[in-house]
Amino acid sequence: MRIDLHNHTTLCRHATGTMEEYIALAVQKKIDVFGFSCHAPMAFDEAYRMSKDELPSYCEKIESLKTRYQGQIQILCALEVDYILHKEELIESQVLEYPFDYLIGSVHFLDNWGFDNPEFIGKYAEINIEECWKKYLHSIAQMAQTGLFQIVGHIDLLKLFGHTLPNSQIPNLNLALESIADNHLAIELNPAGLRKPIKEAYPSAQILQKAYEKGIPITFGSDAHALEHIGFGYEKLCDLAKNIGYTHALYFTNKQPVSVRI
Repeated sequence: MRIDLHNHTTLCRHATGTMEEYIALAVQKKIDVFGFSCHAPMAFDEAYRMSKDELPSYCEKIESLKTRYQGQIQILCALEVDYILHKEELIESQVLEYPFDYLIGSVHFLDNWGFDNPEFIGKYAEINIEECWKKYLHSIAQMAQTGLFQIVGHIDLLKLFGHTLPNSQIPNLNLALESIADNHLAIELNPAGLRKPIKEAYPSAQILQKAYEKGIPITFGSDAHALEHIGFGYEKLCDLAKNIGYTHALYFTNKQPVSVRI
């Protein structure tokens, strides 16, 4: 069964293609379960996310597509929510009130620095990358403990410009993975890193192996911001998961996990 739970819309201001075009292509690519998970409203970095006022129409459009494509594909309604350590109050209460199928928790910011945004790549010359990884992994661990999320997004995103996980931070990686396991979250296999300077999917094989050993379930998400991203890299990631030992993946409805064979 083919799952794709991480997909954006033009509401995030940095994606292209209509929601219906995404679904039509997903059907063509024989994706069985497709989730929209656009960036959640937040009073922070507002140029790259929908507003609170747009949230109802986002959900209504997804409901309309569910009806139109019933019997062809299962469509899920979700959000990707930014988790910023010590700024948890930025997560809008409306995000928690809507009956989403799942929420992806992602760390894109260390304090106010959007470390994955090419606009701010210059800051890497000023920072200690080991300290950044330490703070990033601590953020992931804390995020897993909030009870808000079902999925951890692109767990090693900080590597995207080539700054791979230092060996000194493996103990902190283990702590983050233990937090994820203890709180029953899944991690996504996300091919977006293959399109970035690192040229490697999230997570690395090393991290995925550790996740498997800790019993952490997986799911799949294209992280699509354009039509050509839908289904990109799926076969490669599926083979990686199987080679490590995974036989099943999760999707979520009403925040409850459904396990299917991959």
